Amino acid sequence: MKNSANAKESIVNRLNDVLSPFANKIGNQRHLKAVSTGMMFGLPFIVIGSFFLIFANPPINMEQYDPAHAGLFMKFLAVWKDFAVANYDMITAPYNLTMGIIGLISVFGIAYSLSNEYKLNAAMNGMVSMVTYLLVCTPVKEGTISLAYLGTNGLFVAIILGLLVVEVSRFFEVKNIKISLPDTVPPMVVTFINTLIPLLTNIVLFYGLNLVFLGLIDQTFPDAVMSVLTPAVNIAGSLGGLLLIVTLGNVLWLFGINGSSIIFPIVFTLGVAQTGLNAEQAANGEAMTHLMNLQMFRISVLGGAGNTLGLVLLMMFSKVPQYRTIGKLSFVPGICSINEPVIFGLPIVFNPILGIPFLIMPVISLFLTYFAQKIGMISLGFIVDPSFTPFFAQAYLATMDWRNIVFYVFLVVLSMVVYYPFFKVFEKNQTKLVDEVL
Repeated sequence: MKNSANAKESIVNRLNDVLSPFANKIGNQRHLKAVSTGMMFGLPFIVIGSFFLIFANPPINMEQYDPAHAGLFMKFLAVWKDFAVANYDMITAPYNLTMGIIGLISVFGIAYSLSNEYKLNAAMNGMVSMVTYLLVCTPVKEGTISLAYLGTNGLFVAIILGLLVVEVSRFFEVKNIKISLPDTVPPMVVTFINTLIPLLTNIVLFYGLNLVFLGLIDQTFPDAVMSVLTPAVNIAGSLGGLLLIVTLGNVLWLFGINGSSIIFPIVFTLGVAQTGLNAEQAANGEAMTHLMNLQMFRISVLGGAGNTLGLVLLMMFSKVPQYRTIGKLSFVPGICSINEPVIFGLPIVFNPILGIPFLIMPVISLFLTYFAQKIGMISLGFIVDPSFTPFFAQAYLATMDWRNIVFYVFLVVLSMVVYYPFFKVFEKNQTKLVDEVL
């Protein structure tokens, strides 16, 4: 037992020696630090918004519901589903105005944090970044504005603008480009007047850039960014293709970009089509043969991007109070594959230590799921199950096979094993940092 403990400590120490210097160098870079700190501004909104989204999507497939033979619990879920469908807009309004504007919240937080690093007017730069972001990301057409990039789809643009707006303001501060006023003018008035120049410059510069994109390629700046990031060719029809696309999406998450939303149209469309073919085979009494069904996509985001539910369970018993708190807050969203509280709250974004298992674990899960289906250890998905459903319910609703529930639980446990040494390195660094401060 003692040798086992020593071996674990040795592995953690070796990883710590290799990864910590690199992680510290990145962590102390002021722009990356501002992005990480700034996104923490949105953590409370992410958590609350996640719960409303779960409530709006009860775990039941009404196409499979038979009221004549349903038990009390299934009847309750059916009533809940009917209520959720009838009142979906009302229920999801808090989600749309929390998680749905996380890009807008983040651009303020990033600009605010970087301004603090530079000892600038943080609140003013945060407001300037929000105005600039709205001008770029919410084009007005026929009296209405587009909300497409106010949420997670706009996070990459939020990072760019949050940082650049502050750099423009800092340029004026460093070069001492200000309007000279008599000493008799109150300081509040002087500050107000001298914020007008960087504000005007930022609006003209970035809104003008957006107009240039519209004029040259008939796309807004956010549209152009998403066009570059979206894979051009659908290669998700094979295990190798799916692994490549999922890994690309998770790499983007590590830079604060919602990779899942970028790869979703590809993998979800293919998954639904393959699941439909399995359903036809099942209806005809034939053996199901389409392995790349929707279940594969669900597995790739089991617990959220990066398969982080195992990490959440580790966090819930962490020595660091902050991690325990985030873990407990993230557990219920995590079982429904919503893990933005972990990605932006821990964070995993710009985290070279936790980024390694974040990329590795989905690959392992997909390999195991593919071959488990192939050898008949678990059933193939033939039902399009509801999104944002607890993973164990999804496992059953997609296949009507209890073995899949056991397999999903096994993957969560495996996720804990894979994340464990990396989390211990991360936790040890945080504990050491707290001890140095004290």
